Amino acid sequence: MGQKREERRPQSSPPRSRGRNTATTPRSPQRPRGSRVSPPSSSLTDQTTTDFITEFEDLRITPNSDYNPRSFPYSVKQQCWEKAEKVKGRDPSRWRRDPLGNIIFRKLVGCPGCLCHDYDHIVPYSKGGKSTLENCQVLQATVNRSKGNRTDISRADLIKRSSYCRVSGRDMDLFELSAFGNVRRGEDSGGCKIM
Repeated sequence: MGQKREERRPQSSPPRSRGRNTATTPRSPQRPRGSRVSPPSSSLTDQTTTDFITEFEDLRITPNSDYNPRSFPYSVKQQCWEKAEKVKGRDPSRWRRDPLGNIIFRKLVGCPGCLCHDYDHIVPYSKGGKSTLENCQVLQATVNRSKGNRTDISRADLIKRSSYCRVSGRDMDLFELSAFGNVRRGEDSGGCKIM
């Protein structure tokens, strides 16, 4: 008739030792699941805790007037963007002009494209320029990289080094749609708003 199959149960293999003799290694007692270890509160007295807190209260962070980071702090970048020239008919939080008249897009930072920008030290950092708002300008990335740390380069030369591209209003709309999902007009546009 029919043959019965034997059911085989998987057997657990004995634990392997990884380069050590498990017979001589003492095992720590297993804690039941869900148990919590409480801090040894009896080892710290109230006096020790008070001394510890007093030590930290004595530590004061003094402002260092010589501190000058290599890159601009976030707040300086925000203010620098706000002081750049607005593009007529466009949302100023998204579009600006650099000092040479190049249109730049807020979302494009540090790339070599014609709408991309960098936060530039007017007086180069390597020549003692501070990372402050007064020494910050938004500048087309291509121009910033060609300028380097030179101070003797003229405005006309910088304009020649600009990465020129003709950007129509429709192109700007497409950039905004791809980056933000909508198009916002500036207050002075006078046209309709696309949302």
